[in-house]
Amino acid sequence: MKHPEFYRGKEVIVLGLAKSGVQVAKVFHHAGAIVTVNDKKKREECPEASELEALGISVVCGGHPDNLIHQGVSLLVKNPGIPYHVPPVLKAQELGISIVTEVEVASHLCSAPIIGITGSNGKTTTTTWVGKMFEAAGMKPIVAGNIGTPLCQAAQEATEDNWMVVELSSFQLKGTEDFRPRIACLLNLAETHLDYHGDMDDYVASKAKLFKNQTAEDTAVLNWDDPVCRSLVPYIKAHILPFSMNETLREGLHVVPPYLPGSEDEINRKIVYTDSKGFSQEIISVADIGLPGRFNVGNALAACAIAISAGVNISTLSGPLKDFQGVEHRLEFVMDKGGVSYINNSKATNSKATIMALTSFKRPIVLIAGGLDRGSDYEELLPILSERVKAVVLIGETKEKLAKVAEQAGLKQIILVDNDEDAAVTLTDAVKRAALLAESGDIVLLSPACASWDMFSSYEVRGSIFKEAVHNL
Repeated sequence: MKHPEFYRGKEVIVLGLAKSGVQVAKVFHHAGAIVTVNDKKKREECPEASELEALGISVVCGGHPDNLIHQGVSLLVKNPGIPYHVPPVLKAQELGISIVTEVEVASHLCSAPIIGITGSNGKTTTTTWVGKMFEAAGMKPIVAGNIGTPLCQAAQEATEDNWMVVELSSFQLKGTEDFRPRIACLLNLAETHLDYHGDMDDYVASKAKLFKNQTAEDTAVLNWDDPVCRSLVPYIKAHILPFSMNETLREGLHVVPPYLPGSEDEINRKIVYTDSKGFSQEIISVADIGLPGRFNVGNALAACAIAISAGVNISTLSGPLKDFQGVEHRLEFVMDKGGVSYINNSKATNSKATIMALTSFKRPIVLIAGGLDRGSDYEELLPILSERVKAVVLIGETKEKLAKVAEQAGLKQIILVDNDEDAAVTLTDAVKRAALLAESGDIVLLSPACASWDMFSSYEVRGSIFKEAVHNL
């Protein structure tokens, strides 16, 4: 798409309300476009509509009218979560109308350099960590995107003195055309969101759009341990700064000594930066990082690589690495009761995220898992269930699938919780059953390996209910 000012006097359709839709509509209305906002929810379920109508913006709720998309429409900006098979999007594709998400719009408005961070797991932790590093260095970050301020709002508030640190999903990136971050980071790639993308090829291609418009003046931070990430190297024009836990790199961020297969011990391991001239500098001991888990070592490496690429002094990085205690719903400690620790990892919406969580603890684990069925067989959980888990308590659409995997893993204690009409009752029951299975020294871990939408409106709601149930034990 072109700059929003290009659309003065032209018709722009914004598909989907919520915070991002409201901000996008305001941007194009201010630029002089003829804006119509459409949401399939009923009018009474769209409280944002009144604010836009007061500005003179047309809002259509309750469905997608057949005449919404036509030859006279110049641009369709859709909410990232709206799939591409809905009628208005299909009609726009037929007519050759440009279809973008808020990320594309914001990139035309932002005068600050943009850092884009994506991956199947670890996005929010890494993005927040980068923000902390920039704050410690006095570099005025604005953390936005999937977390923090809506991106279009943040982009308009940013100045050349800021750094825009943006968490990005595959849904957002799929709808970009000219988006070009100064620093782009791909943390990892796992099989997820295939109900939206259709297949892994589309999912990977959407993530890879992060690098599409970068040049040799930009930086691409890449997980060197992830074969799918590494396969993108031939298509990246930017300077690549890799990070690795398993290899000693000629240039990049790595762990010394590297992790070898089966090696989890953090003792004597260091995070080290090696520059393009081969000069190495120790940043911190792995044991001193504030967040538990080997996968958070990877997030720390990525955050350091981003910060160094932006010019943050290496000497300022150890403080944020030690002090950052994590983000809600991501290996969040809830409480100890009777010698049992309760951990909320509701953000684990795929198997890989749950595997990462399970490898973070050496104590016996009672796992609460299950949720929306996206077609996965969950067999990749087999080894880790056998090695780290003493019992499972299963909920949601996938409970039978997960029970079969648990049986194959040799677990003897497998509890399937019947669904109550009230999802909170179901999860509360699961917490009570897990507490009965746990003994002093154990961990009860909510790490579902599934999205929440079969029972809850979001993983945040699921995690909050879990925490409330734990405190009420």
